[in-house]
Amino acid sequence: MFSSVSAQTLFSFGGTPVSKQEFLRVYEKNSLNKKPDFSEPALREYLDLYSLFRMKVQEADQQHLDTLPSIEHELDNYRKQLAKNYLTDDEVTNKLIKEAYDRMKEEIHVQHILIMSPLGSDTLVAYNKIDSIYKAIQKGADFVETAKAVTEDRGSKESGGDLGYVTALQTVYPFENVMYNTPKGKVSAPFRTQFGYHIVKVVDRRPARGEVKVAHIMVATPKSKGAEGEKEAKRRIDSAMRELKSGVPFEQVVQKYSDDKFSRDKNGELQPFGVGHVAPSFEEAAFALKNPGDISQPVRTDYGYHIIKLIEKYPLQPFDSMKTAIKKKVENDSRAQTARDIFMDKIKERNGFKEYPAALNAMLDKVARIPDTGKNANSFNPEDYKNMTQPVFSLAGKNYTQSDLASFAFNLTHGRLNGPKRATFSDIYKLYVNSVVNDFEEHKLVEENPDFKNLMEEYRDGIMLFELMDRNVWGKASRDSTGLETFYNSHKNKYMWDPGFVGSVYRFKNEAALKEGQKLLAKKDMKDEDLVKALNSDAKPEEVTVQHGHYEFSKFKDVPEASIVKGKVTAPVKTPDGKYVVVKVEDVYKTPTQKSLDDARGYVVAEYQDYLEKQWNEQMRQKYRVIVNEDVFKSMVKN
Repeated sequence: MFSSVSAQTLFSFGGTPVSKQEFLRVYEKNSLNKKPDFSEPALREYLDLYSLFRMKVQEADQQHLDTLPSIEHELDNYRKQLAKNYLTDDEVTNKLIKEAYDRMKEEIHVQHILIMSPLGSDTLVAYNKIDSIYKAIQKGADFVETAKAVTEDRGSKESGGDLGYVTALQTVYPFENVMYNTPKGKVSAPFRTQFGYHIVKVVDRRPARGEVKVAHIMVATPKSKGAEGEKEAKRRIDSAMRELKSGVPFEQVVQKYSDDKFSRDKNGELQPFGVGHVAPSFEEAAFALKNPGDISQPVRTDYGYHIIKLIEKYPLQPFDSMKTAIKKKVENDSRAQTARDIFMDKIKERNGFKEYPAALNAMLDKVARIPDTGKNANSFNPEDYKNMTQPVFSLAGKNYTQSDLASFAFNLTHGRLNGPKRATFSDIYKLYVNSVVNDFEEHKLVEENPDFKNLMEEYRDGIMLFELMDRNVWGKASRDSTGLETFYNSHKNKYMWDPGFVGSVYRFKNEAALKEGQKLLAKKDMKDEDLVKALNSDAKPEEVTVQHGHYEFSKFKDVPEASIVKGKVTAPVKTPDGKYVVVKVEDVYKTPTQKSLDDARGYVVAEYQDYLEKQWNEQMRQKYRVIVNEDVFKSMVKN
């Protein structure tokens, strides 16, 4: 049946072969982090499931489900997300990880001045301003006083631009680079980040202090309470300190005085922290404690007064134990763009990337003439560029024209080009190049990277199978009202009510609501909605709740079965939570009664889906006959 060429074919379905290697790859991957079971029963069971899965995927392929716009869109999004893990330079990434760790061995006390200039804005004005500030400091102007006067970083303005001690991975990468490359006591030249232009002064450098774990007592000083609140907080923290000195256990003092609701239940314990994660005064006091159990004097922060108890100090951990955590931070940090940029440059070089500056400048000149005021202010219309067909760049022998760039710009900006036109459009051009190069390499990954290809195929198979299941099982069971009713009628004896009653169950919030409700229930023809409207209000929205329906004695235990009588209202029963339950009984059924389709719809739909799936599975097995190569199968069995 199987030729020697296909000796490693494990099975075929409808003539399509599946290799032993493919089966084992999926089987071992789906073993849910436990050792795969290679016994014959386990392998037989999985082969049955996997062969059925492959049949359904082939059926989806034959129906061209992957051409549906919704599936194409979902696949495109997944490919872009997945490709982020592959479109980077591993060698550069590893260097960045090691660089970050080496920098974490040192903590730097920095001050800075920021002149904001978001990406896309006119940078010249901001640069000229920071440059004049830098020159003034070089001539002797005091850095702190200058920062207080001119910095646009509101978080550090009052402190003269002081950020305290920071370490690697706590600022954006360009800022970190300047910080670590500026000598102690020196001021950097102006540099740019995503926030604008900065100058940095390095006040001090010291070896890393690692992390510290502490517990604290905090007495809050809300600004709303003013001087009196401050005075009361000082009195309370001093009282807490006296009790500690008299020998009262720290944990007891926490429970008595601390206003930190997040740590009070843990006896004041906080998560371990390092430099730059808490208020500077709190940080200094915590690291100043020498021995576990040592307690600080009261410390003031913006939150209030604290007494800190040292639990443990942790030195910086070895590189191998931190590498994984640092890698995650690096990949989500602005420095990851460095690895991506280098990788993109390599792709460009391999695929003959070439730019045409004259064609780009022609576009920039035209864009620069877009008016800033009037009826067509900042309006960008790609139709104005449709006759501009010169290439702005080429990649792998394909030209990307001025018109292509205009279409990309329109989709990106929705036809509104705000800010300085030439600078903004230059940024759009860079985004377009990156988008084209990225998309080019994403599609090549499927051809060149087996792992990427397998993940894409698995995701594609999964979403196509979901669509196919919806058409043949899930959605069909809901949409096929005739088939559902026929199924219900064929299995009516399964959908029965146990003995019970039909009526309304009232739950009154308290005794007062109960008494009002009983008066209303005594009235003839009192409707449920009228009773609810009479008792509930905006001020008291939960005085009563009502549920009308069919109840089974086997499941309804709030009121004794003996007290449920047709046409009667039961005596109230008080529940453990203080509410009162009353039942108004319309009818009582002492024997099982038939559920209508609406009554049993949830159960019927679920069982109809199961029926449809089994029926469909059998159709698939008939259409795609499975033939197993028993010799190859037995070679996998390990008892």
